[in-house]
Amino acid sequence: LYLERGGKFIQTNIKNLESEIDKLKDPYNEDGLSEVDTKKISDTQQEIDKKLKDIYSNLDPWQTTLVARHEDRPKAKFFIDNLFQDFIPLSGDRFYGEDKSVLAGFAKFNENSVLVIGQEKGDSLETRIDRNFGMMRPEGYRKTIRLMRLANKFNIPIISFIDTPGAYPGVGAEERGQAEAIAKSIECCMELSVPTFSIIIGEGGSGGAIALASSNKVIMLENSIYSVISPEGCATILWRDPKKTLDAAEAMKLSSKDLLNLKVIDEIIPEPVGGAHRDRDLILENVRSSIENNLNEFLNMTGEQVLNHRKNKFLTIGRNKGFVSQLDDLSSLSMKKNKINILIENFFTSKIKIGVIFLVVILIGCLIFYL
Repeated sequence: LYLERGGKFIQTNIKNLESEIDKLKDPYNEDGLSEVDTKKISDTQQEIDKKLKDIYSNLDPWQTTLVARHEDRPKAKFFIDNLFQDFIPLSGDRFYGEDKSVLAGFAKFNENSVLVIGQEKGDSLETRIDRNFGMMRPEGYRKTIRLMRLANKFNIPIISFIDTPGAYPGVGAEERGQAEAIAKSIECCMELSVPTFSIIIGEGGSGGAIALASSNKVIMLENSIYSVISPEGCATILWRDPKKTLDAAEAMKLSSKDLLNLKVIDEIIPEPVGGAHRDRDLILENVRSSIENNLNEFLNMTGEQVLNHRKNKFLTIGRNKGFVSQLDDLSSLSMKKNKINILIENFFTSKIKIGVIFLVVILIGCLIFYL
């Protein structure tokens, strides 16, 4: 396990300890037939747990980013295969083609129909290239728009798994309307009258993530990240120095704890000690429990209530110290106007009133003259 701390890489001996446990569990090891030492196995496992707890309880934002990008971290396909039944993948945007970086289709969750969308990075070199490292193209967003509208038509909830460094910035993607596709996806998400839930399982990068994360509930795994740009990109733009990733990560508030405090997200799903990749069964149960609770919360809501919930959620972001005095009553949303703007508005309003009166007087005069 490698984590960066203060610009230096610190290597722990966790992998060595794990290898030692594997040898202790195998009675037919290289030393010949031997008795399994259960006490030593237990002591070594406790040592591993302690090291992991010490490391992961004090992660800085840049280290959290590294954990979110861990190659063994569970991907969208893992959650789809293990949380849902009868998943039917659907392909194509009906305009250009198929985008393999996003999995989408209808499935069953606790015997209820749901639409599942997952940004998939891949888990090997071949699959990562095939999936374009989770970076969606315009046809991927248009595919999800098509399926979200279909789900909305049949009143089916939508569950999205977000894991992308960002939308694909290639020439072909731009020529086919990448920005328009992302904007249309956000617009579609905001117009839906069915409950929508987005779970950020790794990286939630830029518009590529928010295109599918404009949901009633935005949920993050404990060691995932959600930001408008990568720390490397931010450091390069602001400081012209890609080495200032730690400063950028801290300034961007991209961790789940920071975003929950800012009320940008709604819930944090706890991970096993050492990250989601160390205990896949536990993270599955935690995600399943979260989905169940959130589906039940919206079970008796009407379409209009679901739509208003989503609209109010995004209108309240960043306004706890802004112009809204009561967050529950968004009709109080207003902007403070300076005196110059007020005088200009009053001037034009009074000019219109004077003009109307002047025209009425002329009309009356004409009528009297001709009569």
